[in-house]
Amino acid sequence: MTTTLQKPRAAHAVHRKIVSKLITFGGLFNRAMTLGVRGLVIDAEERVLLVRHTYVPGFYLPGGGVERGETMLQALARELQEEGGVHLLGAPALHGVYLNRRVSARDHVALYVVRHFHHEGPRAPDREIAEAAFFPLASLPPDATPATRARIAEVLDGEPVSPYW
Repeated sequence: MTTTLQKPRAAHAVHRKIVSKLITFGGLFNRAMTLGVRGLVIDAEERVLLVRHTYVPGFYLPGGGVERGETMLQALARELQEEGGVHLLGAPALHGVYLNRRVSARDHVALYVVRHFHHEGPRAPDREIAEAAFFPLASLPPDATPATRARIAEVLDGEPVSPYW
């Protein structure tokens, strides 16, 4: 038997669900954000993997955008393999999530520390990656980006973690 109290509650629940979906859908236009991942890949000799792209100056930590339907870890594994010939052998540690104001007020980057991996060896340049190599901390390329240097210092030197990329 359905009481008059149950009908308003059921209608209210449906109404809440519809409103919630509308707010979420509207947020795609008003608060859409982009999400990327980067990997601080550290080898047994405490060297870090950096990449130089063909389309922007400087050396960066390998990484890229998280595609629709992809988890951050899936994106990280894909980007590390594509850009540096690195295959994850264990779970990387999430170091932090940063707001990348240089790109937009809605761009976020998740940084993972990767210590358990297999490296295929030197990577041939292609249309996207001009160079990918491991560098000793004491001799990072002079044009390693400030954000790259800051993330390395946070992880390996204990510098304070910034909320910004």
